[in-house]
Amino acid sequence: MSRPSLFDLTGKTALVTGANTGLGQAIAVALAEAGAGIIAVGRSAMDETAAQVAAAGAPFHAIRADLSGVAAVAPVMEQAQATGARVDILVNNAGIIRRADAVDFTEADWDDVMNVNLKTTFFLTQAVGRSMIADGLGGKIINIASLLSFQGGIRIPSYTASKSGLAGLTRLLACEWADKGINVNAIAPGYFDTNNTEALRNDPKRNADILARIPAGHWGQPKELGGAAVFLASAASDYVHGVVLPVDGGWMAR
Repeated sequence: MSRPSLFDLTGKTALVTGANTGLGQAIAVALAEAGAGIIAVGRSAMDETAAQVAAAGAPFHAIRADLSGVAAVAPVMEQAQATGARVDILVNNAGIIRRADAVDFTEADWDDVMNVNLKTTFFLTQAVGRSMIADGLGGKIINIASLLSFQGGIRIPSYTASKSGLAGLTRLLACEWADKGINVNAIAPGYFDTNNTEALRNDPKRNADILARIPAGHWGQPKELGGAAVFLASAASDYVHGVVLPVDGGWMAR
């Protein structure tokens, strides 16, 4: 007779933003492989994610939404509730990045990044948190932070500010909601092979400099992030609150 796994997500439903590609897609698939149903939120088609979740044998529902403003939060919540599933896990992965020297950075690029990465993320989390608190069943909230939650970086002022703010919000919400049965934690991905890092990987000097610092010796592949997400979404992390967990090939250790 097999014993239930601490990492088993069977019967749970995860709402994952930015699930149409990259890290969000990889997280959604990993959660599905652990047994969770997936409500995927993205601004473009999610056919590839849907196929991979289906291959894992998990339910899938797509919600098309532009998370650049808080007006998207209510419709997303309404559509999620219309599936009939309770949101047990929220993964705030959606994010954008804009690059320019600080002296040239525009207000529009500042606002666009902060709106998606921090403002809408907070208000979506607030909405899900209210629901979790109201029914008393708790839940798991996972924010996708960044190495820029710890470091400054260059030429990405609004991204750094937003990800530093997200790490702070993770800790604040953990303090407020831990005694309500809600775990709020974050993952800080290192340098992964995604659309957001294409400019860096295409720059020979920056690519070489980055690889030279990663002890693991390679850019992360999105699938290498899934295990951390499953851990933070599962009963295995029930006493873990307010952590920002680097998954970075050893970058922060160097």
